[in-house]
Amino acid sequence: MVGGGKQRQMKGPQLEPHQIILRPLVTEKGTHQSTRHNTYPFEVNLLATKEQIKAAVEELFNVRVAKVRTQTRVGKRKRFRNRPGRLSNWKKALVTLHEEDRLEFF
Repeated sequence: MVGGGKQRQMKGPQLEPHQIILRPLVTEKGTHQSTRHNTYPFEVNLLATKEQIKAAVEELFNVRVAKVRTQTRVGKRKRFRNRPGRLSNWKKALVTLHEEDRLEFF
């Protein structure tokens, strides 16, 4: 090891970057955050940690990540053919990039 630093152990299963970032969330609020605060929302795998999300965004989009915030969203109750049902839970990640970096798909 160069520098004598201690390597961190990742918790949970090993996921590939394309398995961690499922899709960008292109909404009016997300567009506002991307233009004003350089923060981009993504739907991510429920098992992904903040460190894994940061590494995946840096590898897939070739940008520098400053901060990652996550939310676990509870699935809504819906009706399916007149029977009550429930949508799946999902995880949202708000990724703040370095001041000089931008993503172009928003």
